Amino acid sequence: MGKLFDLEASGYFYSRLQNPTNDYVAARICALEGGTAAMLTSSGQSANFFAVFNICNAGDHVVCSSAIYGGTYNLFNVTMRKMGIDFTFVTPDCSDEELNAAFRPNTKAVFGETIANPSLAVLDIERFAKAAHDHGVPLIIDNTFPTPVNCRPFEWGADIVTHATTKYMDGHASGVGGAIVDAGRFDWFAHADKFPGLTTPDESYHGIVYAERFGKEGAFITKATAQLMRDFGSTPSAQNSYLVGLGLESLHVRMERHCKNAQAVAEFLESHEKVAWVNYCGLPSSKYYALAQKYLPNGSCGVISFGLKGGRPAAEKFMKSLKVAIIATHVADAHTCVLHPANATHRQLSEAELEKAGVPSDLIRLSVGIEDVEDIIDDLKQALETIG
Repeated sequence: MGKLFDLEASGYFYSRLQNPTNDYVAARICALEGGTAAMLTSSGQSANFFAVFNICNAGDHVVCSSAIYGGTYNLFNVTMRKMGIDFTFVTPDCSDEELNAAFRPNTKAVFGETIANPSLAVLDIERFAKAAHDHGVPLIIDNTFPTPVNCRPFEWGADIVTHATTKYMDGHASGVGGAIVDAGRFDWFAHADKFPGLTTPDESYHGIVYAERFGKEGAFITKATAQLMRDFGSTPSAQNSYLVGLGLESLHVRMERHCKNAQAVAEFLESHEKVAWVNYCGLPSSKYYALAQKYLPNGSCGVISFGLKGGRPAAEKFMKSLKVAIIATHVADAHTCVLHPANATHRQLSEAELEKAGVPSDLIRLSVGIEDVEDIIDDLKQALETIG
């Protein structure tokens, strides 16, 4: 038992720190992403918090894409600011000059989403990775929407990947969960002054130096587990992890169907007279089409955003008229779901913040499921007929 508490041996002594089911599923996600170490958390939100807080202290700074999930934006912009960690938000389409100008001497990480929720902006991972590495910090990527089936950010320079396993990995709204995966490539000792939590003794854990004991391959995840999970306790239940493990078995089949259905639905919506605009990176009309062809050549995800010519009132009437699709906060599920983010997930943002985040007030988020695509399109047709 003493060796377990000293991190001198691997084993199971308390589920908040280690659990065999959690570890098994984490290892499978790690293999999918091509990483060296991984951990599960109780939610995608806790995964993003842990990934950033693991290398940031009060007084530190993070550069972040502005096109991210509203809950994550609030976590960074409000809650973590209260902890003394500052964030600079840049648009994913910013110039190299604007991106590099956002860095400060106390910057410790860059954060972004492969495909933003719900703006669906595609991040130029390679460009953001170069900027991060030029300034001696890691790039953290939330890869929830494409999953490693459609994109492996480590292959484009990312250092840490996070997931809300609640979404496509689970696939059936069975349980909330998250994951963090480390590429095992970032050299913490090469930038030791920036990351004292990894390169100097942790007096709360017998003076262990994580980067020394566990190397580039294991330091980040070991610290996040032994220190943050120990203190915050954002542990997934083994049952939820088991359900994620089941979802992983069909993930590659479901993602192919999600993408195929979404492409057909996006093309239908783009051609409909009552639809004002459609945002889906699989459409040649998308400004992210070229980036999608680079990073997501086999498909992106099943999520589409669009607006109706009648604006917000038309959107509300449209959603109430749907019969197959359900109005739900959840997204990336086997069932087709729809949401008006400005009235839900992003309602804490001002009009200006909504625009900056790429989530205009008329945006409808449609998460295309794996039902028969003709049933989905027929449902959209009849709902569109109800609006003026």
